[in-house]
Amino acid sequence: MTPLQRYIAEEIATDHAEGLMSRREALRRLGMLGMATPAAVTLLAACADNTKQSPSPTMTSAASGTTAPTSPPPGTPGAVQPTAITLPGPDGRVLQAAWAEASQPKGGVLVIHENKGLTDHIRSVTGRFAGAGYSALAVDLLSEEGGTATFTDDAAATAALGKISNDRFVADLQAGVAELQRRVPGKKLGSTGFCFGGGLVWLLLTHGTPELVAATPFYGPFPDGGDLSGAKAAVLAVYGALDTRVDASRPAAEAALDKAGLPHQSFVADNADHAFFNDTGPRYAPVAAAEAWRRVLDWYGRYLT
Repeated sequence: MTPLQRYIAEEIATDHAEGLMSRREALRRLGMLGMATPAAVTLLAACADNTKQSPSPTMTSAASGTTAPTSPPPGTPGAVQPTAITLPGPDGRVLQAAWAEASQPKGGVLVIHENKGLTDHIRSVTGRFAGAGYSALAVDLLSEEGGTATFTDDAAATAALGKISNDRFVADLQAGVAELQRRVPGKKLGSTGFCFGGGLVWLLLTHGTPELVAATPFYGPFPDGGDLSGAKAAVLAVYGALDTRVDASRPAAEAALDKAGLPHQSFVADNADHAFFNDTGPRYAPVAAAEAWRRVLDWYGRYLT
């Protein structure tokens, strides 16, 4: 399996271990990734054992020391309804995307979706950025397969993403960066991604992508041996205190950021697990999501305007 497929497989196994997915469904999804049944059974058992052996987590303060708000996260006032667009991709391909234009853009943000593709949730985040003053673009990384909307089963969309090479992801996302430059000329650009998309933010940065001057990856795994020496972005990395699987890659990310001399900060949200920002998912944590959103806007206010 590729590193990406392994990451997705571990995510499926974790969902099963935490009671969010039946064994039958987990095995079905692992099979769609190309994992043989014996290997899938072994992975589910190992993940279940790790979950049982893990002590009940003790809540600590956020990494930066600021207490999260006690109110649930409000929707961004004036959020913009995104529109469906197409844009030129690599090798003459056409990419699908969601575009939300701020009335007076302070900058531009490339939004990178989770491993279910370009969903309504990601479209809503794109619109929230526009409402906050940052024109935003979310590229559908399944464009070559016909687009996320052609998959009636999100497991099939996830499996399809698992078969795409990192080189294609980078090329498609860099085409998105170029489109943002065209649509918000003269403005600074950043990128925000979630889960799988958070990992792709890191991947973009390891490929340089000097057009990005800020980035806010949410609980994205840092690539093995990732080198950020060619990046120019100030990075706010967001994690959940309960998300031990992805948080294990945080020291490597912070070491790479230090080595590259990039401005950076890590925010570890209390009482929050993987995917805590997704208000359509079972791990949504409204207090943590509100605090993370506030920090992202503060970060972009500092580095994109």
